[in-house]
Amino acid sequence: MRRIKFTALVIAMVGNLCPTPPMLKFLRIANQQIIPRHARTWMSTAGIEKSHSAILFPGQGSQYVGMGKDLYTRYPHSAKQVFDEADEALGGNLSKLKLTENAQPAILTTSIAILRVLEHELDFDVAKACTYALGHSLGEYTALVATKSISLTDAVKLVRLRGEAMTRAVADRQGQTAMSALVVRGDHLPELEFSMDEIRASLPPGELVELANINSTFQVVISGTSRGVDEASRILQRKGFAARAVDLPVSAPFHCSLMQEAANAMEEALKTVEIKKPIVDIVSNVTAKPVSPIALCPSSPTVDLWYTHSMSLQYSNPEEIASLLVQQVTSTVEWNRSINYCKKQDIDEFLCFGPGKVLANLLKKEYPMDKIRSITTADDIDGLYDELKLKIDNSVSRTQENSTK
Repeated sequence: MRRIKFTALVIAMVGNLCPTPPMLKFLRIANQQIIPRHARTWMSTAGIEKSHSAILFPGQGSQYVGMGKDLYTRYPHSAKQVFDEADEALGGNLSKLKLTENAQPAILTTSIAILRVLEHELDFDVAKACTYALGHSLGEYTALVATKSISLTDAVKLVRLRGEAMTRAVADRQGQTAMSALVVRGDHLPELEFSMDEIRASLPPGELVELANINSTFQVVISGTSRGVDEASRILQRKGFAARAVDLPVSAPFHCSLMQEAANAMEEALKTVEIKKPIVDIVSNVTAKPVSPIALCPSSPTVDLWYTHSMSLQYSNPEEIASLLVQQVTSTVEWNRSINYCKKQDIDEFLCFGPGKVLANLLKKEYPMDKIRSITTADDIDGLYDELKLKIDNSVSRTQENSTK
């Protein structure tokens, strides 16, 4: 695949303008460099305007057998290197994707492989193309790799450990835990959340159910003991807050209090990893903002003062990032509120990089007017290249026609 040169892209940007001799001289000089960008949305020419975009990475549930194989074989100088680095870090090939400890690093690796191909073939630049980066659950680790906060080697080791710790945390409850996805009726999400608090409080000792993910206004996931999940599903459907419930084929009840042992393991593991300031703000799963959570504040009557202070802190301090990653293990993934935060910051384009189209489909249903692009396979990348090339060829043709007038 040929890289798209800066000259052609500048011509694409100027459109019907007739290039003057000084402009042509500039283009000849610029053509010696490779400073490409998506002609419309990914990057700006000469720093004119940063795109109102966010980059998104999927979590568990997006995996499928054979994912990434096309990237590995078609892009040996970019994707293959990512898979090889991950394999070396983990000491073997990734397999048995349904197992949490294998699915998590496999999804992360495939997502980063897609990003590396885009960086190598189309010179995609996260820092120039996006205002925010978000990752759904384990995808937050992918976002940290993409924004150069954590190395790929450290990240795949961390998420492998995360998966193992999650499975180990409920080893004595085999067959007694569950997760279920609920389709929310109408605009009943607030009532559903309130009702979940009541249901949790009413369960007998030893039983538990909590909101694991709030994915959109029409989809949530609950997690806990099998009895707790069944009871919550039944009550929420009876009240008319949920249309139906679908049991999820997972090996552990993610994002609930039963994962405390896993959170403790991640707290220790994260102490051994170098975490740098991300080159792009990351919206936290826990807070739904790129700021410190109130939960991190010391006990104090001056909560308002702390809140004001915390709002000035960015999701960039290594200790803060580690703390949020630990909290994430047992906390609700506030995905819907994270996307809403981006929307309030005038984000109207979402770039979904990774296996599956779950995140893109959620967004398309919630925000049908937004620009949402999903890059999941090598064919998607080739299609993107062809689309850009066609735009550039058309712009060049128009420019040449105008120059002869």
